[in-house]
Amino acid sequence: MHRVVVIGGGFGGLNAARALRSAPVEVTLIDRRNHHLFQPLLYQVATGGLSPANIATPLRQILRKQRNARVVLGEVVDIDIATRRVILQHAEVPYDSLIVAAGSSHSYFGKNEWATLAPGLKSVDDATAIRRKILLAFEAAELSKDPEVVHQLLTFVVVGAGPTGVEMAGAIAEIANDTLKHEFRDIDPTQARILLVEFADRVLQSFAPDLSDKAKTMLERLGVEVLTGWRVVDITEDHVLVENQGQRQEIPTRTVVWAAGVQASPLGRIIGEATGSEVDRAGRIQVEPDLTLPGHPEMFVIGDMANYPHQDGKPLPALAPVAIQQGRYAAQIISGRLAGRQTPAPFRYKDRGAMATIGRLMAVADVGGRHFSGAIAWFAWLFIHVIQLIQRESRILVLIQWAYHYFTRNRGARLITGKISDDELIPESHQKAPEHAAAP
Repeated sequence: MHRVVVIGGGFGGLNAARALRSAPVEVTLIDRRNHHLFQPLLYQVATGGLSPANIATPLRQILRKQRNARVVLGEVVDIDIATRRVILQHAEVPYDSLIVAAGSSHSYFGKNEWATLAPGLKSVDDATAIRRKILLAFEAAELSKDPEVVHQLLTFVVVGAGPTGVEMAGAIAEIANDTLKHEFRDIDPTQARILLVEFADRVLQSFAPDLSDKAKTMLERLGVEVLTGWRVVDITEDHVLVENQGQRQEIPTRTVVWAAGVQASPLGRIIGEATGSEVDRAGRIQVEPDLTLPGHPEMFVIGDMANYPHQDGKPLPALAPVAIQQGRYAAQIISGRLAGRQTPAPFRYKDRGAMATIGRLMAVADVGGRHFSGAIAWFAWLFIHVIQLIQRESRILVLIQWAYHYFTRNRGARLITGKISDDELIPESHQKAPEHAAAP
């Protein structure tokens, strides 16, 4: 049997594996996590709207009926190009064809020390950590007696106004304005300040300008302060420093969410060095029109890891539909080779549009060149995201929870998990020096 190894169980890798279900191949899907994650709804976990199990499905469950597929849990540390072996920490997996779809992570543009202060949103762990950070800010504000500290705690900064940043800012505003409105006694959650910081001149740069304007209007209607043209200069434990044309502004805050940059998996540079392939600044590998690497027709790179400029001269966006279509295309080529069919035409991404939700009955959508906003776009966003969930059970549960949220404005997954430290709950404790030095 022809051995196909797929690295990554995201949209690209999973769709490639499933598209090979009728091919005369043995498929091995490798991922460092045991589940497939529906990332477009990850922000809902981060803001208490959904539980992780609603948007994540075990890979073994998804592929349990595909007899020619198996799942291996492990992290890829290297690839031996000469002997065609994928090297894991504790094992090696041989291949005849290799599909690399390891995805991407956060990019802090050389300021990696910001990672602990401004977490990004790429995994379930990230989402639950951000959820904890947001909810603890309100809890700490309820306990604090210092007005300045309360102001810091109730100020939330989202960096980056792409779809993730816009959705996060809108959801945090809804938490403050609706969900928590009557749940505290010493603070007023509706007085929370939510800022969305974007270096570009408008939000949702990948959308048409009219949709960007409408999204900004909706955000401001929710009480979000939109700062376009501002660049983040520094992030500390108690403030964010931003700059615009030489003018600097310090924003007192203890909760920052990063949604500004994307960096391809480090595996990209490893493969680039091993094959001599070109790797761009974002860590993406330059691929051929058929998604293979120059001189290595057995190796495919897809999704966020691929720099594919062959369609319009620019790399394709890091979106789920791109990865899905590329995964299926790579599987088609492998199946065609084994069947002796002629190589198909170069890969071409079919852009069916884009959507972003801002809040309840607030969204923008570009579908087939037609622009929608408001309730129509919101219901369309809702429908499309539900039907794209892998599990039927997840679709039903998500629909029920969204219906409940719609009528009650409540978010039922507002759990703070893990042990809470004194510094998290009483932040003054590490600001103020003790009045008397301890005795020796």
